[in-house]
Amino acid sequence: MRTTENTTQSILVVDDEPHIVQILKFTLEKAGYQVFTATNGEEGLQQVKNLQPSLVILDVMMPIMDGYEVCRKMRDDFKMNQIPIIMLSAKGDLAERVRGLEGGANDYLIKPYSNDELLLRVSNCLEWNLKQKEANPLTGLPGNTAIDRELMKRIDNQKPYSFLYVDIDNFKGFNDHYGYQKGDEIIFFVSAILRKAVEKLGSKEDFIGHIGGDDFVLISDPSRAEFIAQFIIDEYDQGAVFLLDEKDVKRGYFEVKNRQGELARVLLMSITIALVVSTENTIRHIAEINYIARELKKYGKGVKGSVVIKERRDAISPSEEAKQERE
Repeated sequence: MRTTENTTQSILVVDDEPHIVQILKFTLEKAGYQVFTATNGEEGLQQVKNLQPSLVILDVMMPIMDGYEVCRKMRDDFKMNQIPIIMLSAKGDLAERVRGLEGGANDYLIKPYSNDELLLRVSNCLEWNLKQKEANPLTGLPGNTAIDRELMKRIDNQKPYSFLYVDIDNFKGFNDHYGYQKGDEIIFFVSAILRKAVEKLGSKEDFIGHIGGDDFVLISDPSRAEFIAQFIIDEYDQGAVFLLDEKDVKRGYFEVKNRQGELARVLLMSITIALVVSTENTIRHIAEINYIARELKKYGKGVKGSVVIKERRDAISPSEEAKQERE
């Protein structure tokens, strides 16, 4: 059964039935969670405010304040509205479940339930919430913390993997010339290409992350990495021109004022992909991967147009070789 890393995860159980609370507490603590309890809705709401738990398991029928009211108050409070809630009830009819979910609950568990089902729903809720917190607000892709965690997982598993660092060239000049709204369009456009690349050429084991700004990563199998990288470049080069003014596309550059107030020519945006491959488990630390990727990217930035730069510094990718032949 899949579970989240729960060493620091705390769960508040709010239920007025002592035997239910006891069973839940025992089951969750055995699974490694830290468990707090409350016996009615009012006490539970105060506990949420004080403890800020990772998750609340909330009974529907309780004295003083029922679960629906607690859920509504949590969702109306800025300090509590991001905490996931699993509603717990003996009422399994559709209307009751819909009422709970409409009120802001993330999941609904019907009594009686199995321990396996409980732990899976808890794990799913916590994992989803963690991904939401780490996601980039523009693209919805996982951010730096998730990227580091994924890289460490690949390193620890000692299986071959490829790391693609994707960067948009001349992005700052584009932002200065076209404005930040257009800049966001380009970033979202690139994120969509990465998703499409994995959908067409990757697998469910692949990972896409958004470092921030115009920097992305894609982790895949070494056997597919170059095909994915070339697909990203082809899709970008074919589609990005439609986000530019026709006159800029025709002349191959746009003009931006520099710090001296003078107009300077900036080449149209392109894509640089630094491709780091670990087939023999020789890379043992995230910092090493980042260092190699930065060095490759630095070299790639000196090449005109979109390019893939592989880990072997003396190797020329197909896109770079074709570009050099044109020049």
